[in-house]
Amino acid sequence: MTTNLSRDLSSLSASEAGVLMRAGHLSAQTLLRACLDRIAAREPAVRAWAHVAEAEAMAAAAACDAVAPLSPLHGIPIGIKDVLDTADMPTAYGSPAFAGHQPAADARCVTLLREAGAIIIGKTVTAEFATYHPGPTSNPLDAGRTPGGSSSGSAAAVADRHVPLSLGTQTVGSTLRPGSFCGIHGFKPSIGRYPTDGTKTTSPTLDTIGIFSRSLPDLLLIDAVLAPAPAPLPVPSGEAIVITRTAAWGHATPAMQQALESCAKALSAAGIPVIERALPAEVEALLDYQTVIHRREVFVSLGHIRDRYPDSVSAAFSALVDAGAAITDADYAEAIAGLAAARAALPRLFEGAAALLSPAAPGIAPKGLDSTGDPIFSRIWTAIGTPCLGFPWGTDEGMPLGLQLIGPVHTDRRLIALTQELLAKINPA
Repeated sequence: MTTNLSRDLSSLSASEAGVLMRAGHLSAQTLLRACLDRIAAREPAVRAWAHVAEAEAMAAAAACDAVAPLSPLHGIPIGIKDVLDTADMPTAYGSPAFAGHQPAADARCVTLLREAGAIIIGKTVTAEFATYHPGPTSNPLDAGRTPGGSSSGSAAAVADRHVPLSLGTQTVGSTLRPGSFCGIHGFKPSIGRYPTDGTKTTSPTLDTIGIFSRSLPDLLLIDAVLAPAPAPLPVPSGEAIVITRTAAWGHATPAMQQALESCAKALSAAGIPVIERALPAEVEALLDYQTVIHRREVFVSLGHIRDRYPDSVSAAFSALVDAGAAITDADYAEAIAGLAAARAALPRLFEGAAALLSPAAPGIAPKGLDSTGDPIFSRIWTAIGTPCLGFPWGTDEGMPLGLQLIGPVHTDRRLIALTQELLAKINPA
C-alpha cells in the first residue's frame, strides 16, 4: 500500500483511504476536504446532490480524528439517497411536495453507518419517490446522457469521485442500471439483508437498499456494517457460471450482447466452466409478475400522496399510481403466488453453478435526461430476491457497458468475493 498522497485524494477507494488513516498518513478531515472540493468543482455540471451538509460533515470528521477507528469505514465519506431518512438534514424523496421535510430519526442503515464512524456527507438526488420521473442529475461521463435511476445521484457521485461509497435503493433496477450506465459497481443484496426501516416505502415486497462503489473490496467493508450478523450462507453446489437468454434478451443492444459473449469466452479461456441453461418457467414469469406487484404496491404505498398533492407530483408518477389502481385483487394475488413459485424453483437454476451472468442494462446510457432507461434486466432478480453485483465490461460509443453476476439468495459475501476473483483472472488490468 503506497503512502504517496500526491494523487487526487478523492480518487481513493474506501479501502485505500482506511489503510492510510489507520497508518496515520491521512486524516478524515483531509479526505473529506478533498471530496468537498471535488463536489464544489463538479456539482454544477453533474448535479448529483440534493443536499450537502458541509459543516456537519466537517464536525463529524474532526470527531473521527479524535478517537480510535470504530471500523474500517471510520472517517469514510458516504452519500445517502434522498429516500433514506436523515434526522440532521432534509429528506424530500425527490419531490417538491416534501421540500424541507425533516425526519425525526435516521433510517436504520444510516444509523449503522454513523455507528461505524462513517461520515454522512449529504443526500443524493433520487427520481421522484424512487420511481420513474428523473431528477436533474446528468451522467458524469457524458452530460447529455442519463446516469440511470432512480438512484441517479448516488451513482453519479461515486462515478465522479465525489465520494467512494453511496447508498441507493432498488425496487426494479435502480442500483444495477445506474451502476452500469456510470461505469461503476452497483450491488443489490439479497432481499431483507439490509434493514429498510426509515426508507420511503415504494413496494414492501421489492424494496431493497443498494450500494455503489468503484472498488469491490469496498463492498465487503460496507456489507459488514449493514449486515453485521448475517445468517449462515448456503454454499452453491459448483463453480460454473450460468448464461440464460431470457425473454428480455432481445432488449439488449448488439454491443451488450457481444459484451456478454466476450465475458463468457474470457471466463472459459480462464478455465471457468460456462454453461447455458433455460430459466425455469416459474422464474421467467416474473418479468410480468414483478410489474404487477410493483404497480399495485406503489398505488397502495404512495397513492395518497398523489391525492393530497396533485399539483406537486409528475404526470409519470400519477400514471404509475393509476396503473396500480387498475390492478385487481385477483391479479395481485396471482402475481404474489407466482413470486412464491419462482422462489421455490430458483434452486434448479443454480444446480452445479455459483452464479448467473447477465446484462445489467439493455445497453449504454441513453441520450437525454427525461428518462432513466429500461430496468428489464433487473425485474426478475429484484423480485426473486437474489444478490446482484454489476461491473463494467466493454464500451459502446465511448460509454461503459455493464454486466452483472447473480448469486443464489443469501450468498452475498461469496458473490462479492467471487466477482473479485473472476475479474482478477479475466481482466487483470
